[in-house]
Amino acid sequence: MTFLSRMTTIYAVYLIAALDITWMFLQFSVTPYLAKKLGFDTLWFGYLQTTVGVIQLLGGPMFGRFADLFGARTALSLACASTVVFFLLLATADTPAMLFIHKIPTVFMHVLPASQMVVTDLTKPEKRADALSKLGLCFGIGMIVGSTLGGQLSKLYGEKFTACFGTAGSAFSLLLVLKFIPKNTKAETTRDDNRRKSVFNLSEITRLMKFPTVMQTFIIKIVAGLPSGIFQVMFSIIALEFFKLQPEQNGYLMAYFGIVQMVIQGGVIGRLTARYSDNSLLLLSIGVSSFVGLAQAYIQNVWQFCFNILPMMFSLSVFNAITDSMLTKSVPSSDTGTMLGLCASVQSLLRTVGPTIGGFLYVNYGISAIGLIQFFVNIAVFVYLLQRRLNKTAEQRK
Repeated sequence: MTFLSRMTTIYAVYLIAALDITWMFLQFSVTPYLAKKLGFDTLWFGYLQTTVGVIQLLGGPMFGRFADLFGARTALSLACASTVVFFLLLATADTPAMLFIHKIPTVFMHVLPASQMVVTDLTKPEKRADALSKLGLCFGIGMIVGSTLGGQLSKLYGEKFTACFGTAGSAFSLLLVLKFIPKNTKAETTRDDNRRKSVFNLSEITRLMKFPTVMQTFIIKIVAGLPSGIFQVMFSIIALEFFKLQPEQNGYLMAYFGIVQMVIQGGVIGRLTARYSDNSLLLLSIGVSSFVGLAQAYIQNVWQFCFNILPMMFSLSVFNAITDSMLTKSVPSSDTGTMLGLCASVQSLLRTVGPTIGGFLYVNYGISAIGLIQFFVNIAVFVYLLQRRLNKTAEQRK
């Protein structure tokens, strides 16, 4: 693949990712309010979110392996087609059962991990964290456009029209995939046809955990990411009940999220990765996240929350970009899709247990409990990593 075609593919992937995030946040302006109209309380909305987490937890690793075996175009086409079906079912959801059923296509809705695989395949390891962070910039753009557009469409035309709009948008994303994404983006193919052909070969998926540092990084990604993940999956309810936001106001707040993320992903992470090591940035992100949780425990209004968003988005952006980069560098290039599928499954795991834990904490102890747990968990991980680093430095000096 020539340099020009490689860059064309990367920019096309950035556009597809931005559009996919737009449609995702578009549905965030529909689902909580439609669920409330259908009689869902906080606990049942938590069950709905947990359902999505379980489905994507099962689908993430399989989808990543599917992408490695069948190529980028096929994987992205499947993901975009599933998004079309998702929005069609959402548009017809008029009962609590249908609201659960419309989540089934999320088993294949992994556009962002597939996009990460393409970017990983087409960039050098030393440029990988910066290139992956640019997908975070696309995330910010999609968050702004999707939240604002979704809030306005829901306000003016209702939830069903907004869902139909998402259907049309997802179909457009599918056309872009078919037009601009090559069949395969891997520079080398090292498949053992007899041993690795099956998408459902669990031994080949778990084999990646045996590579050096992979298991440790995964455990850190899960443990340090769980508290912030709880807050993220509960945010739509917190915005609705704690901050008392209307759909359009929630859209403006999510747009603010997006602006902050765009600045961090586009203007900060690239400079940081060029100057500091992955381990140093991982330590920094976890340390900042601990104090974000402490501040979150004492938030009383939406304006205080807006101020806390700045360090929150910084820590989340750096943490996700660095851990994904570290994990893909630890495995062969032929397995990057599977590894990114496993990374996506970590997020799905957080969405699986997060709503149940978050719903229990919020209903019984309030938003402050979620923030304090984030503080204590992340400060413990920070101290552990710092101690390991100091011990390693001391050993090297001997």
